[in-house]
Amino acid sequence: MIGIEFVFRIIGMIVMAIAGFYIGQDLAVGLGGSLDLYAVVLALLGALVGLVLTPFVTTRPARYLVNALGKLSMQTLAAGLMGLVVGLLIAALLAFPLSLLPRPFSQILPFVGVIILAYLGVTTFVMRQKEIFSLFFARRQARAGEEAEEAGELGSQSSASGVARNVLLDTSVIIDGRIADIARTGFLAGTLLIPRFVLNELQYIADSPDALRRQRGRRGMEVLSQLQKDSAVPVRISDIDVEGVREVDDKLVVLARQLRCPILTNDYNLNRVAELQGVAVLNVNELANAVKSVFLPGESIEVDIIQEGREAGQGIAYLDDGTMVVIEDGRDRINTRASVGVTKVLQTAAGRMIFARIEASQN
Repeated sequence: MIGIEFVFRIIGMIVMAIAGFYIGQDLAVGLGGSLDLYAVVLALLGALVGLVLTPFVTTRPARYLVNALGKLSMQTLAAGLMGLVVGLLIAALLAFPLSLLPRPFSQILPFVGVIILAYLGVTTFVMRQKEIFSLFFARRQARAGEEAEEAGELGSQSSASGVARNVLLDTSVIIDGRIADIARTGFLAGTLLIPRFVLNELQYIADSPDALRRQRGRRGMEVLSQLQKDSAVPVRISDIDVEGVREVDDKLVVLARQLRCPILTNDYNLNRVAELQGVAVLNVNELANAVKSVFLPGESIEVDIIQEGREAGQGIAYLDDGTMVVIEDGRDRINTRASVGVTKVLQTAAGRMIFARIEASQN
């Protein structure tokens, strides 16, 4: 700012020196004195005045104005700008009728009207800025109130009883597709609640340029349509949202805490985050593992051996629920149906595995 002030001082000194030079010439002609003496003296005096006083009428008022504006809030600045525009528009409308008045009013009043109306517009809008902005955002506030009321109603329904509770659906469980079969059986009680932001994410996946993601998204849309038509459980799409949260998983957790209802998902990360925050989770993968057939060592089952295993002589079969059966000495019976005896049941992170041996009666 010091460099700019110095430049303005030089400019002001030059301008005032030139002005002083011409004023000195006019005085010399009027007073009958020496033309050069008056011109040089007033030019030097003008240069001195310009060097000293220029910052006080240029850079320093501008610096004060910038600092003052920097302390004002964005809302106050916007209100002041709108007030200035409104005041100038009214002054422009009044300028023509005022110009028809007799002199000197026709020359003075339009300018005075601009100053007064601009000042009144700025001050009025700044003083009433809260009321003015509340009018602009009244619709948004009304919408927020409706969503809050809906949240309260849903929360009260959820806490009223275990039967009438709501269940929030995650995007992953809709894409997975098994939720349609689960809902059709009637094991889920209450209402399946699908927030609008989950539906938007599903639509975004369905419109993805990646072919695999697009196919998954479209399958999720089909599952959702099937849920609405054939499900024995009510399905509801809600516009309720969570302000200040961007990620869909975070919104689901916050919403589940507000409504006091569980989240239905098969997303491991969402499952962990929700449990850490005290939100109940219904995991489809855990349900699938829980309903798999239970076999004890010594029981006999019939399976179709379809491929060889990793170890020498092993054969691999699968039960109807997808459980892998590793059969000792079953390699020679690939593509045949055999009765096997269970020797061991192993639960792994990937699921349940059964180890068996060809029964002696078939050897």
